[in-house]
Amino acid sequence: MKTQISSPHAPAAIGPYSAAISTGSLIFVSGQLPINPASGEMPEGIAAQTEQSLANLKALLEAAGSSVDKVVKTTVFLADINDFAAMNEVYGKVFTAPFPTRSAFAVAALPKGAKVEIECIALA
Repeated sequence: MKTQISSPHAPAAIGPYSAAISTGSLIFVSGQLPINPASGEMPEGIAAQTEQSLANLKALLEAAGSSVDKVVKTTVFLADINDFAAMNEVYGKVFTAPFPTRSAFAVAALPKGAKVEIECIALA
């Protein structure tokens, strides 16, 4: 069985997908763009965008009864690989040891012109 997860503290999905799904002992959170759910706007700069993406991810995890300390895997998509260090600095303030496994990729472009998108898998 799978359960759709949403939160008023995270933006709604912008397409035909779920923001997050809980199934068994796992929660799958779709890639979170840095959209502020209250304003619908994206902040400027990679650091602020990373903070917002992670805040959205955290809100969905909490809505599912989980938290960032239960994240086991993240994937980070960057519009510019040169933003990796700045993203990593913000990321390192949210996650603590033992850190989740992670993949990070530079992509040609992200929806809505975002600089970063972050998805995760967490324990329920």
